[in-house]
Amino acid sequence: MKNFLSLMLFLIGSSAFAQYSGLEKDYKSVENKVIEWRRDIHQNPELSNREFKTAEKIAKHLRSLGIEVQTGVAHTGVVGILKGDQDGKVIALRADIDALPVYERNDLPYKSNVTSEFLGEKVGVMHACGHDTHTAILMGVAEVLSKNKDKIKGTVKFIFQPAEEGPPPGEEGGALLMVKEGVLKNPDVDAIFGLHINSQTPVGVIRYKSGGTMAAAQSFTINVKGKQSHGSQPWSGIDPIMISAKIIDGLQTIISREVNLTQEAAVITVGKIKSGVRFNIIPESAEMIGTIRTLDYDMKDHINKRMMEMVPDIAKAYGAVATIEIKDATDITYNDPALVEQMLPTMKRVAGDSNVQTQNAVTGAEDFSYFQREVPGFFFFLGGMTPGTTESFPHHTPDFLIDDSGLNLGVRTLTEMSLDYLNRSISNDTKIKG
Repeated sequence: MKNFLSLMLFLIGSSAFAQYSGLEKDYKSVENKVIEWRRDIHQNPELSNREFKTAEKIAKHLRSLGIEVQTGVAHTGVVGILKGDQDGKVIALRADIDALPVYERNDLPYKSNVTSEFLGEKVGVMHACGHDTHTAILMGVAEVLSKNKDKIKGTVKFIFQPAEEGPPPGEEGGALLMVKEGVLKNPDVDAIFGLHINSQTPVGVIRYKSGGTMAAAQSFTINVKGKQSHGSQPWSGIDPIMISAKIIDGLQTIISREVNLTQEAAVITVGKIKSGVRFNIIPESAEMIGTIRTLDYDMKDHINKRMMEMVPDIAKAYGAVATIEIKDATDITYNDPALVEQMLPTMKRVAGDSNVQTQNAVTGAEDFSYFQREVPGFFFFLGGMTPGTTESFPHHTPDFLIDDSGLNLGVRTLTEMSLDYLNRSISNDTKIKG
């Protein structure tokens, strides 16, 4: 009897990873729709916290599927709630919906010609990071799952998030505001999945990393106050430009001499220096702004501590005064190792074992990390490069390009990860009760 019960529990657990019957026709029926949605959104992009028409399109689609819809979340976000025919846990799926202030430079028939204003300047608007694909994929997942409620043992929450690229100055937004407004509550989310298209990964390939996968991003501002003097008499002043150079050199020694880079990558970059007005005047002050990228919390704390110590001390050594302010932009995108291990069989079944590949950490950042700070999450990369392509264009550039043929794999993967997670949770509960 004991052996029989063990066998039955094993079969229950294994059945969660069996191929779901009837989904193939739904994947095929939605494939062209996803491409059409993506191209329409691409042609009509909207900047962060201004995604009004995009949100309207999403909400209209979700309502047509009979999904409960919430709008105006974190300004322009849309949330859909789909309850399965059986009770169970809650899985959340997230897609970001905003575009970037970039002029598109290609000959696509659905090229964006939209312009807008950003930081007081006229700019082009382009989905130069693939958020249009993420949105369309999740709309497709919602359609497939809404037709298969009988297979859902629990609840699926669709989170269409605005302002992933960061809200405009003076505004709140993005994942942080969604969390603040309770998007992971009522019903309470047990785990969250997200994906990011990648223009330099071939179509059909999925890449991931367990643990820290994308960096925490912080910005810093350093102000150096010296003493103004004539450029021909530097001894009569205190040169904030020279001191800024010493500070930059000192900051880089934190990375090169104090951080164990064999453990995780870390970056300190000064992106802008502003000082002076004339060739023959040593100015009174200088300002530097930059970014810090870390993949480990202890390393992040150490780097922050040393920067706060080093900046004023270097300035003091040369007779100046310097202040530094560090602000968080995103947290570490941390893939829960247990959740990754649980979901890998699903990904390999859907994409093929050889097409699911590990990758190194990325020093780019994602505010999906704020969801993962609250609940276990798994964020992975979906191939969007035409196989055999010899040149691909990076994200955030005018030539950024995605092959639409890769989108259906995103629909399939998120759909079956959701079903497997919820069904596996039921199986695990059965084991515990037994």
